[in-house]
Amino acid sequence: MRFLLISVLWLIIPSIAVADEERIILQSTTSTQHSGLYEYLLPLIKADTGVSIHVVAVGTGQAINNAKNCDGDLLLVHSMSDERQFVDEGYGLYRENLMYNDYVVIGSNADKASVGQSKTVDEALSQIASNDAIFVSRGDDSGTHKAEIMLWQRIDIDPTALTNYREAGAGMGATLSIAIEMDAYTIADRSTWIAFGNKQNHQIVFEGDPPLFNQYGIIPISPDKCPNTHLTSSIKVAEWLLSDKGQASIAKYSRHGNQLFFPNAR
Repeated sequence: MRFLLISVLWLIIPSIAVADEERIILQSTTSTQHSGLYEYLLPLIKADTGVSIHVVAVGTGQAINNAKNCDGDLLLVHSMSDERQFVDEGYGLYRENLMYNDYVVIGSNADKASVGQSKTVDEALSQIASNDAIFVSRGDDSGTHKAEIMLWQRIDIDPTALTNYREAGAGMGATLSIAIEMDAYTIADRSTWIAFGNKQNHQIVFEGDPPLFNQYGIIPISPDKCPNTHLTSSIKVAEWLLSDKGQASIAKYSRHGNQLFFPNAR
């Protein structure tokens, strides 16, 4: 379906494209920005497509709202249900899986709630809740925050009712800093944690459970809702990222010897 749509669009794009079409705004998550992925990818994209990209890195919820306000040409976020709704409401041309990694539970080396002994993430969060160990949430409607809330819902706990629950209302880097300062637990995407430079006495205390899977999607913004979108260029960039070369480039990116994202476009 996507490829049929693209073929048709090449016929109509000249009538809707605007000046300076080789520059686009990418509304993106903070995790991809903080990982350093764009510093690596953007020059490769520019060399192959001729498109310059300005990245606006905010939480997924804010990125989607920005895109709905037509402040952007391309959307790269990680909240699949919201992404599908964005397309269903006509704001996106199509949505494709781009890459994935996972979430991890971060805590101090002391691991006061014995989270590291848990066999599932359900058990890990139950341990935090029952031991009154401080948990710091991003609390910012980001993809990570949305994923965290769904994890609490799995065990029928309203975290905001817990006395040990703190909402930072901040990005992942700031939330990690707060959690470390408070000797607390938090949930982070693995890429941001690997790239984070001030770990002090904190580490990954739980990882590897399937519910911690973290999928990223790519969506060109539709001219039906945003007539001034740079459609030609946004499709060029999206298709480059979904191409064999783009996927291989994502796979090659690493920090401290660790691959941060795993491409999985069809």
